[in-house]
Amino acid sequence: MSKELIAKAAEVIKSETAEWRDGTCTLALIDEAGYPTASTMSVIKSKGIGELKFSTGLDSNKARRIQKCNRASVCLNSSNYNITLVGTIEILTDPKTKKEMWNAYCEEYWTGPDDPDFCVLRFTTERYNLWLGTEGAEGIL
Repeated sequence: MSKELIAKAAEVIKSETAEWRDGTCTLALIDEAGYPTASTMSVIKSKGIGELKFSTGLDSNKARRIQKCNRASVCLNSSNYNITLVGTIEILTDPKTKKEMWNAYCEEYWTGPDDPDFCVLRFTTERYNLWLGTEGAEGIL
């Protein structure tokens, strides 16, 4: 059953990603004082439930927090599902990744993929807790 739920969760994430909606999920990070903080983010790309990518600025609180502690959690939820992922997050600034991730959403905040403030966040799932409809599963990827 877990494989089926993981596949369903991946489809939910993919559908949220495809619609480019603002704030499709919550990204939780540890702040400078050691407290959890949560930000609403949009997933730009995903590979199943194993990898999600976001965009932000290098000068943002998120980037500063990730530089100090790379542990993170992502939650996507609605009345029909709750997908909670726990893992690590990293900041990517290489030109190839930035160009691959560039989209219309990014144009609102940065001048282009070469903008020195534009960066990509890559979240890698280590464990999950899924609830879709009436079924649930938790595990380690």
